[in-house]
Amino acid sequence: MSAPLFEPVADGIWCIDTGLYRPGLAACYLVRGGDGHLAFIDTGTAHTVPLLMATLAALGHTPDQVDYVIPTHVHLDHAGGAGALMQQCPRATLAIHPKGASHMIDPTRLTAGATQVYGEAEFAAAFGELVPVPEGRVLPLEDGAEIDLGGRVLRFLDTPGHANHHGCIYDSASRGCFTGDTFGIAYRELYSAAGPYLFAPTTPVAFDPEAWQISLDRLMALDPQAMYLTHYGRLDHPAELVETLRHSIRAHAAMALAAANPDLPHGPGRRLDRLGSAVTTLLMSGAKAHGCTLDDARIREVLAVDLDLNAQGLEVWLVRQERKARPA
Repeated sequence: MSAPLFEPVADGIWCIDTGLYRPGLAACYLVRGGDGHLAFIDTGTAHTVPLLMATLAALGHTPDQVDYVIPTHVHLDHAGGAGALMQQCPRATLAIHPKGASHMIDPTRLTAGATQVYGEAEFAAAFGELVPVPEGRVLPLEDGAEIDLGGRVLRFLDTPGHANHHGCIYDSASRGCFTGDTFGIAYRELYSAAGPYLFAPTTPVAFDPEAWQISLDRLMALDPQAMYLTHYGRLDHPAELVETLRHSIRAHAAMALAAANPDLPHGPGRRLDRLGSAVTTLLMSGAKAHGCTLDDARIREVLAVDLDLNAQGLEVWLVRQERKARPA
């Protein structure tokens, strides 16, 4: 097992690299409240769990101190390790959006859907086994619900847009939000003198650009001073960054609608191929325009997972839009 990679990002908050694919791609967070009460927000994959246990030990804590495991949503880079982590933390409650709770209790459909997206071999290599969580240890969180972590209050906000079961967690102590994917992606390799390069992940299967903009409204109404991203790390001054993310959401939606032009060929895979090319152009040209100095090959390497998943997610969104438009 590799040594855990973690860093403090606020008082009582550590950002932990989950080890998915490459360093700096995906994080989860350990939050410490009063009297050593702990919560993990997002979990990484089943392969991440030994790193989380090692992080606890390195910080002088034990699994018995973990009160809550809180995935922002059930996508596997955020919740794939939840069941295995719960096995290691015997006192913990898994707290999650009500629409995600059933997938944690019985991950059969989640496994099938993810296998369809990634393929069996990649699913097993990247994510491992999804372990069910006993129903009695699962707490569905309604919008506005609060978790008391030894006097440190964490508030749950229903934030659809990236996924219809997505929730963000506001920490009043640091005036920061754990945003999962709702505040986008900002890989550190793509930072420039202008700051983070922020873009929207339109991962399958529930991209909803209108709902996403409303979710951003809700987050910004809290006047947060920091956002804790799963991909990747702490972002300061979110009010100065949010319009960039809003533009990315709009650009992805417009690009998808352009690819659905009925005058273009729609043979098997043709539209998905167009979406893949368009997403690649959008994200790579955006990074260069932002001032990223990496060469094209390295930018493509950093963005590789998202280029594919964003295209797939937009294709699913287009199919859903077409179904809505059909006469009843």
